Formats: sequence, structure tokens, C-alpha cells
Amino acid sequence: MADYLVTGVGGFIGAAVAARLLQGGHTVVGVDNLTTGYVDNIPPGTEFFKSDCQDATLYERLPERKYEAILHIAGQSSGEISFDDPVYDLRTNAESTLHLLKFALKVGCSRMVYASTMSVYGMHPDCPTKESDPCFPHSFYGVGKLASEHYLRLYEQYGVASTALRLFNVYGPGQNMSNLRQGMVSIFMAMMLADNYVHVKGSPDRYRDFVYIDDVVDAFMLSLQNPAAKGGVFNIAGSGKVTVGQLIDKMTALHSHKTEVRFEGSTAGDIPGIYADLSHSAKVLGYFPKVSLDHGLARMYAWAAKAMAEK
Repeated sequence: MADYLVTGVGGFIGAAVAARLLQGGHTVVGVDNLTTGYVDNIPPGTEFFKSDCQDATLYERLPERKYEAILHIAGQSSGEISFDDPVYDLRTNAESTLHLLKFALKVGCSRMVYASTMSVYGMHPDCPTKESDPCFPHSFYGVGKLASEHYLRLYEQYGVASTALRLFNVYGPGQNMSNLRQGMVSIFMAMMLADNYVHVKGSPDRYRDFVYIDDVVDAFMLSLQNPAAKGGVFNIAGSGKVTVGQLIDKMTALHSHKTEVRFEGSTAGDIPGIYADLSHSAKVLGYFPKVSLDHGLARMYAWAAKAMAEK
């Protein structure tokens, strides 16, 4: 069995990835600053360090093992929030990547898998987006993530083989339901369950590509298992093109109470829409999303309704 370093281990995606590794009998060292993650999310058995990944002193404390891979999932992950403090966003999303790459060289780790984002693309025509398409981010968040992809590329020459997974709109059980500025599905579902009311900033005709958390974890595992993933960039999505209006209809159909929906306002850095071409991910990674949007939303709704009732 192998040692892995997982950043963002108290967050939605990081906790799920760490749990899968631990289930496979591996050991996990985890890092999280717990600004949006929670101690209770961290899977039992994780050797945990509370810290910002951009804090240089962290790397004096982390165990110097020859990790099989570093899975860098930590970071500020909202395009809207990135406009509040662009310098912090740059540090948490780009500077952190540089520190981890330097740490990888120090301990002899030759593998990194990075949680990138669809936000690197920016505005795009109404057609499936390919990894080879131009990247012109419309948020500070997207800029920092794209910079990190370039840092990964530069460190290839030093022997750190990286994979960047451009995650589209991830959702599912375990998502932070209290953060109403991050995660389209979780924001709308939290509002609906709390007040039978959803405020949507923007047009119902905007569109996105929604991917269930289990499919995202599968993508990380495939990246670790498949040598062809080294040096690659891959779209990780699931539902195909779905409008915000269609998403709202599917969610309110699950709810037992009549829900008022208001479309008003806008969000900084928002784009009309984006959805993924998955042909490259399928061919190279063997990635095929398994959970449909209808099934995924039903699972998330059951989890969220139970969690909120228990509160």
C-alpha cells in the first residue's frame, strides 16, 4: 500500500478522494485550513495538518515520505468570491501549487493530480468545450487555476508528472450547504430546503455541465492508475448541457413543498454557459460518468433533507 498527500481534505471533494484512498488500504496525510471545510468531514485514519497550503512553514512539518502522489484539491473555489480578495485567491490557488511542487521534489514524489476547473476556459461558443480550446478566464479564480496548470507543466522537466482535471459543476452529498456563494446545486438546494424559495442570480437560459461527486472521485483514481494521464489535461463533467431553468425544475420536482423561484441580479465573472466534450477523457483516461443528473440530484436531496432535519 502507498502513502498519499491530499490537500483540502476537510472539503467536499478532498474528503471524498481521501476516503476512497483509505478504503483501498492506503495511508493519507491530509491538509486543510478549514475555512470552508470541516473537521467532521475528514475521513477517520487521516493524519491531519491544519494549515494554509500557501504557508511555507507547513512544509517543515509535513512528514517527509516518498508519497505515491500528491492530490492538490485545496483552494478557494468560487469565481464570485475571488473578486472579494484577488491576492488571497492567487495565493491559495497558485502559490500553494508552487509550494507543493517544490515539496514533491524535496521528498522524491514524482506524481501530482491537480483539481483545476472549467473556469479556465472563460467565454465559449454554444458547443462542447475541448481541452485544446483557448483559455481566457473571466474570474480571478480561473486565472489562478490556469497559472497553476502552467506551473505543473514547467515542473515536468524536473520529474514531477502531473495531471490537471478541469472539473465542471460538481455536486452531491457532502457538499457545503451553508456557503451560498459556491456550488450552484448546493446553493439552490439549501435555499429550497430552508425557505421553499430560490433566488437565482442570472438568466434561466444559462447552461452548465453537472458532475456527481462519485464520478469526480473516479476521475482522480483513473488519473493515478493510468500512466497515459501523466502530463495531461482532462475535462471532468457529467450531465452535458443543462440550463439553469431545467436544473431548477428538476430540483423543485423533488421537493414536497411549493417553491417560489426568483431570477434577479447577476454574479461577478459569470458566463452564459459551458459544457464539456468528454471524448479526450474517455479515450485517454477511460472516464465515463456513471451517475445521471436525475439520480444524482435525488441522492443529494435525500442526504440534504435528512441533514437539515437533524439540525
